[in-house]
Amino acid sequence: MLLPALFFGQATLSYDANEELDKGPTRILFVFDASNSMNAFWSGQRKIVLATKLLSTSLESLYGVPDLELGLRAYGHGTKHVEGQQDCDDTELIVPINKGSNLLIKQELGKLRARGTTPIARSLERASEDFPDSPGRNIIILITDGIEACDEDPCAVSRMLQAKGIVVKPFIIGIGLDDKFKESLRCIGNFYDAADPATFETVLDLVLEQALHNTTVEVNLLDENGKPTVTNVPLSFTDLRAGNHHPQVVHTLGYMNSTDTFYLDPIPTYNLSIHTLPQKGMDSIHLAPGRHNIISVANMSQGTISPQFPNSNRNDYGKVNVDLFESGECKPFYSMLVGSKARLINGKYDLVFHTTPLTRIENIEVRSDSPTDVIISSPGSLMLQSSAPGYGSIVDAKTLTHVIQFSDGNPSGRYTLQPGTYTVIFRARGARSSKYSIQSTFTIKSGATLNLNLHD
Repeated sequence: MLLPALFFGQATLSYDANEELDKGPTRILFVFDASNSMNAFWSGQRKIVLATKLLSTSLESLYGVPDLELGLRAYGHGTKHVEGQQDCDDTELIVPINKGSNLLIKQELGKLRARGTTPIARSLERASEDFPDSPGRNIIILITDGIEACDEDPCAVSRMLQAKGIVVKPFIIGIGLDDKFKESLRCIGNFYDAADPATFETVLDLVLEQALHNTTVEVNLLDENGKPTVTNVPLSFTDLRAGNHHPQVVHTLGYMNSTDTFYLDPIPTYNLSIHTLPQKGMDSIHLAPGRHNIISVANMSQGTISPQFPNSNRNDYGKVNVDLFESGECKPFYSMLVGSKARLINGKYDLVFHTTPLTRIENIEVRSDSPTDVIISSPGSLMLQSSAPGYGSIVDAKTLTHVIQFSDGNPSGRYTLQPGTYTVIFRARGARSSKYSIQSTFTIKSGATLNLNLHD
């Protein structure tokens, strides 16, 4: 879940009720499970009786819908189920896809008898031949209470249909399914779990609503003036029902700087993650089916920040990480390298440079109207010499903050330190009394090297 602390400003959801629907025919092919398992009882009636009754009621509501063509394919209805002798070719286009076929489909549903096996993959494959070649939006709605029974891969068939543009991602409505079967159907397409007849009726209506009317979404990233000019930001929608992160796109402004639009399944509840620095988002988004939904997120203007050492001075650290914090926060939201640039939402930030010792710069303001360079002093060097191994540390001379802890060997060597005054505290390993400890205070300057002999 996104945390409220990540949000600046407000995020709102609205929809355009006047958005013109896509032109061209919509073709829906119902692929109906009439296998033997549909004889099982479901809320006091056989599954096939309830499912055909509810689907017939929905068909009645589709009378007179313009540019709509319907068809029916069934499987498992032709050959009686015999253990070990299942008929995997038991799939048939009963009502070809055509206009005004609602009544015919309703009549044929009433004639179906649940008898045989469950050849889902083969039914989907044959369905690819059921749609006309002329342009149109082709949709499969699979209604089933079981999983593939013929050792074939319905998920691979579905991917093939979508890749070739034969159909959009199929809808699968599982009726009274065991939990162990549900996961195997999700990969076919948009899976909806109907645990009882009332849920089946609701889900069927929602699926038909989406099939008939595309649900579209645009995300407006508003600048400081409330205009949707911010773009080129990655977005992720998280389906809270299934836990999937889809779609994941990069925000785009198209022709005449209009916000890009994409299709989204309206049934799940979503979280929106906007991958800015720091991250923003919106929780619990409920889309209006068949409408153009507009998500507006305020205060999305970004400026650049670049942590740096002075270009003219030498840097002995090599790569130095810098942690970025929202001002006053304890947890960093990003880490970058000195000398690199990052785009941040306009606001105030704290920076921690991983120098020795750490350098903290607070309340740096980032604005979109000009780049922000955060320059700290270049380090200097300490050349430490010791004639013996021992124990000790380097501390800040004023605050006594621990800066460097020596290993138990000889501390001689080069140490890169930020400008400042430090104290080295050291005792040789062979010295058996604290009174033989050495204390020496020294000052480091940018770009300069200081030589210090502990035993002079």
